[in-house]
Amino acid sequence: MPVLNFGSCCIDHVYSVPHFAAPGETLPCSDYQVHPGGKGLNQSIAMAAAGAKVRHAGKVGEDGRWLLELMASKNIDISMMKVDAGPTGHANIQVTPEGENSIVLFGGANRTITESDIDEALEEAHSGEFLLIQNEISALDYLIDRACEKEMRVVFNAAPMSGAVNALPLEAIELLVINEIEGFELTTKTVPDEIIATLSSRFSDTNILLTLGAAGSIYAGKGDSVFQPAMKVEAVDTTAAGDTYVGFFLAGYSAGNSVEECLALATSAAAMCVMRAGAATSIPGLHEL
Repeated sequence: MPVLNFGSCCIDHVYSVPHFAAPGETLPCSDYQVHPGGKGLNQSIAMAAAGAKVRHAGKVGEDGRWLLELMASKNIDISMMKVDAGPTGHANIQVTPEGENSIVLFGGANRTITESDIDEALEEAHSGEFLLIQNEISALDYLIDRACEKEMRVVFNAAPMSGAVNALPLEAIELLVINEIEGFELTTKTVPDEIIATLSSRFSDTNILLTLGAAGSIYAGKGDSVFQPAMKVEAVDTTAAGDTYVGFFLAGYSAGNSVEECLALATSAAAMCVMRAGAATSIPGLHEL
């Protein structure tokens, strides 16, 4: 079944640094690169790489037209994308020799999404179609409400986390994807089982996918849970690891594959992703796994 991803598109400015810049510090970098990025774009590319049929809705500025060309080259339907008068969203990313990253994000065109844009994008949506969203565009509450009216199956990756997430109708989400930090922000719990138990009691109809970095991931739904260990690899850049994981998992999930198969595939894809530099450019193809 095709997936509609109403998500962000960004231009990533990546700086290789010996360590994250401290307050007041002027830090020289050893390398600078520009990459396509944004959680929405990354996840669309990952889903397409995993064999899913993907439509992407959202906005870029004039400076982001090359992102549209990139998505089209990956067999992503961009017919619902719009070009805004302002700048494309962008991120300044520091990457250390250990592969850790620190990101400053500017929303740009991603934050100009209106209710009218959403109505237009969902005009031909139908019952049972998957909608993937992240927390990098505007009007998310309206988008979720309209998708539920259409009886779409909503998958929400609550990243990057903000206080606004708590105000969203999360009880209407079929699958909530979070990491440990986001889980803590939503529950004040630090133990994975407690995070899942708290969210499951609060949103009884919502399945939870909790990623734990090097410790693996847990899927919980309908009283059952499945644990997937991570793969041990030498990380170069973790920037798009989470997006790769989400995209490959949802590609399998939307195709009706078992949760175990989805977890294993997503874990393999994320492991290969962190062994490469960049965001969207580090996402592997299905044949590579």
